[in-house]
Amino acid sequence: MKYRKRLASSLVAASALLGAGLVTAPAVSAASAASAASIQGTAPACVKRDVIKHRKYVKVTNNCSEAMHLKVVIDWGNDSPCLTYQPGEQWEWNWGRGSYGKVVTC
Repeated sequence: MKYRKRLASSLVAASALLGAGLVTAPAVSAASAASAASIQGTAPACVKRDVIKHRKYVKVTNNCSEAMHLKVVIDWGNDSPCLTYQPGEQWEWNWGRGSYGKVVTC
């Protein structure tokens, strides 16, 4: 109980100092900021996904009218690289560890 009260009061004090501009938040590295900024969101519906989870396989088809920059996100595993796919182009991705998350624009 004492720990929770101390933690809560420490958080309140830190919030007050941050709000007053007396303490600055830790700097984010340029590489992590760039990677976070490069992922824009879930790919639109015109990007078709055929997922076979038990085989750890996905086939993605760009049915959009324009080129798309896409990557497959694997939860608890390695994501695919972010690459550009022209309209009508399809590609496959297999992974070893983790589970299919989603396809995102990047």
